[in-house]
Amino acid sequence: MKLSKLIENLEITECAADPELEIRQLVSDSRRVAPGDAFIAVRGFEQDGHRFIPAALKAGAAVIIAEEPVEGAPYVRVANSRHAMAVAAGNFYGNPARSLHMIGVTGTNGKTTVTNLIKELLERAAGAKVGLIGTNRNMIGPDEYPTERTTPDCLELQALLRRMADEGCQYAVMEVSSHALCLERVAGIRFDQGIFTNLTEDHLDFHKTMEAYAQAKARLFAMCDTAILNIDDPWYGAMRQSCTGRVFTYSARSDEADLTARTVRLHPDRVEFCALMTGKLERLKLGIPGMFSVYNALAAVSAALTAGVPMEKIRAALAQCGGVKGRAEVVPTGRPYTVLIDYAHTPDALENILDTVRESARGRVIVLFGCGGDRDPLKRPIMGAIAVDKADYVLVTSDNPRTERPEAIIRDIVRGIEEADTDTPFEVIADRRAAIARALKIAGPGDTVVLAGKGHETYQEIDHVKRPFDERQVVAEALSETQE
Repeated sequence: MKLSKLIENLEITECAADPELEIRQLVSDSRRVAPGDAFIAVRGFEQDGHRFIPAALKAGAAVIIAEEPVEGAPYVRVANSRHAMAVAAGNFYGNPARSLHMIGVTGTNGKTTVTNLIKELLERAAGAKVGLIGTNRNMIGPDEYPTERTTPDCLELQALLRRMADEGCQYAVMEVSSHALCLERVAGIRFDQGIFTNLTEDHLDFHKTMEAYAQAKARLFAMCDTAILNIDDPWYGAMRQSCTGRVFTYSARSDEADLTARTVRLHPDRVEFCALMTGKLERLKLGIPGMFSVYNALAAVSAALTAGVPMEKIRAALAQCGGVKGRAEVVPTGRPYTVLIDYAHTPDALENILDTVRESARGRVIVLFGCGGDRDPLKRPIMGAIAVDKADYVLVTSDNPRTERPEAIIRDIVRGIEEADTDTPFEVIADRRAAIARALKIAGPGDTVVLAGKGHETYQEIDHVKRPFDERQVVAEALSETQE
């Protein structure tokens, strides 16, 4: 690619390089520079890329893109290297987002579930091929790829979007984190739809204040043609102020929204509600429990509707959606009780899933959990106290002990249980497999068993070894043994 094409639409303050220069690759890590590359120097929180310009030149960089002039070498000076890198990355990969219907989802909670629901709805109801970029995984159609962060850096992101476009995707659905927006990872991308789920306290080590956190999230809605907003969230107004295009709202409380959930029914293994839009009612069902699932469903349905998918097709598709592995995941058992697998491994997450289950529980709430080894020991007694406060029966077991002894971790948890002002019964069974079998044995009709902590993980880490442990299989084996 010629340099002139690479730097198109950048905020250039000075160009001391031949625009006809042929560029092999755009690189921001001096250790990966090869002859013919353009090295872009970005100021980070720990390192300033400008310090590594000599190393990049020594490795054969053909041109430097930086915020400072470079002596003795071709360079392009820009106002903001981080922003320039995102735009240049788009140029290098042929701006693939322009050939995709881009859907971005932002908010504190629900992003992963909402993006996965949208992908399923578009595939089932519209027959589309959809790419997914998220916390747990990246996908191109049915194919799955590992991921390291919620929103990839701009070079990785543009390469992934290019691959999606080349492999025939019509849509790309992605989680857009506040960090990604602040750090310009999605700069230069115009979203067809942007979705706001909710805003609760998080990432204040980075943003410092809730106002700054909200402003970061709101950036997405200045970058999209249609904003889909949760009108029930207290930060809705902050998002609305940034909108530059069409606004579509959803709610579980207000008829003023464009799409409203009415007659909500919460069940241990699903939610059901009537979706009200322009005077029409459609009964919807989603096989994920909890009131939060109503909001996630509304967000996903709103995205499909504003993308032109008929409600009748959305209704049929939503009923088949299963949500995200390990997030309030319903495990089929064929028994008169419900088994959920959830990744809850922090005090807040454990409290939230138990509160969610309590909303619809018809019988007892039985929770099984442990705490990870070589991690924050202070949370262990806190989680023990939360478990006996929120559940009717507690089984304390092992999680990923890593290099710690499971018994030592369990002692920390039990200390919190014993200090709690409650008479909730509990058992200690260090072997997680045996603990799961015990939970299923004591579960009765209408009870809900929550297996907390492992979620999507299919292993237990013990003494640096990851041993196979998929709770879905463990449940199936335990049930099979009781039938024999």
